[in-house]
Amino acid sequence: MKTTLAASIAAFSMLIGPVVALALAADDSDADRTHPAAFVKDSAITTKIKAKLAAEHLTSLARIHVDTDKNGVVWLSGTARSQEAIDMAVSLARDTEHVKHVHSDLRIKKDD
Repeated sequence: MKTTLAASIAAFSMLIGPVVALALAADDSDADRTHPAAFVKDSAITTKIKAKLAAEHLTSLARIHVDTDKNGVVWLSGTARSQEAIDMAVSLARDTEHVKHVHSDLRIKKDD
């Protein structure tokens, strides 16, 4: 029984070790874009913006594409129904935590 418990703890430690090392190294991860933590940070910003857009029922999420780089710069592209909707999307993105700048390539497209 003690041997099984010890083996289980050892196996768990070996599995969790790389995850802990990744978390501790997260501060240096932005320097290397191939590092998974850099993409996780960018994805978190993108997800926050998409959640805000959905909460406002601004437009279909399929129409507005959000991309974030390692420096907190956000690109909005796609279409919206009005200039007011575009302005709201840009404002929501700018007001999101960790966003440094927003580039908007959004265009107005009326639905048929």
